[in-house]
Amino acid sequence: MNTIAPPPQLKKLPPSKRFLGIGLGLLGAGATNLAIGYAGFSFYTRGTSFVPYDASHADLLTPTYKKHNPSGNPPVCIDHAVKTIPLSKLKETEQAKLTTDFCRGVWSGLGYAYQRRYLEKKYRGLPERDDHLWDREELGKSEYAVGTKITDHFEVVEHSPEKVVVRCGDSPLNKEHRPSDGLFSMEVTTDQEKQTATFHLKSVFVNTTPEGKGVEPLPWRFQFAHRLYTKLWMETATRKLLK
Repeated sequence: MNTIAPPPQLKKLPPSKRFLGIGLGLLGAGATNLAIGYAGFSFYTRGTSFVPYDASHADLLTPTYKKHNPSGNPPVCIDHAVKTIPLSKLKETEQAKLTTDFCRGVWSGLGYAYQRRYLEKKYRGLPERDDHLWDREELGKSEYAVGTKITDHFEVVEHSPEKVVVRCGDSPLNKEHRPSDGLFSMEVTTDQEKQTATFHLKSVFVNTTPEGKGVEPLPWRFQFAHRLYTKLWMETATRKLLK
């Protein structure tokens, strides 16, 4: 007597349900890959954090900031990322040289590579751009003196032993106040007692035109994406400074 049960009958799902199942499977796989990617990025950038920074900070009262935002319009996006590294792990420890090297690392690093190529393809062939920095090699060697123009989107407006500040948001050829304007500062502070160097990336985006007086902050999605980008710049720049 045969006691083996017959195999179960499998019902074929209608096409609509099969496509739904495939769609949900792809969506689940995409979400999983996204989560894994974000976890990997978070681990890679774990050394970078953000500290409190807003329009009340003394930075926004300096001559450089007041010159480029004379009406004191509120920032639409503002953040301050920091990363601390022991001096013993750095190839260079003299502050002025370290500041310039940090700036070089930002612009010649992998974090800026995609944006650099995009801006190069779009703007390098236009008139009056011959004196801008475009190539990765020259971005890694420049002294970033005041007036240096970077890929038709940034211009150095201040350079001291502690920091390099660039204006951003539009072409350096546009000298007027802009709806899309801002200052981006790369700074280094050292602590001889603790034998550490702390790297700072400060971003202040402002509508510096008269209409920018009551502009609302950018949506949280932009602010979140900008912080991710800032962390990428910080990591790719500082890793070039390690022994």
